[in-house]
Amino acid sequence: MADGVFQMTWEKTAKDSFEAVLGKIPVFLRPMAMQKVSKKAEQIAQNQGREEVSEKDVVDAFFVETPFGFHGPMKMDMDALKIDYRKYGHS
Repeated sequence: MADGVFQMTWEKTAKDSFEAVLGKIPVFLRPMAMQKVSKKAEQIAQNQGREEVSEKDVVDAFFVETPFGFHGPMKMDMDALKIDYRKYGHS
């Protein structure tokens, strides 16, 4: 689905989590979210000197790029998808 937006290598769990959460975003916002979150996840990995995007990078990117007022629904979606954002320091 999102292979065209990736500039770096992504771990399978990172890519799967990205696409799963993206699938919960309303269709009209999805292209913007895909672009912003993938770019931020790759930026986070690069800033830490890594060449591969991890699931933590994806979760962190969703929290950075999603407006605070939508964090509650996003966390519910992550819970439903069995993505444990808490283990990455988010509450």
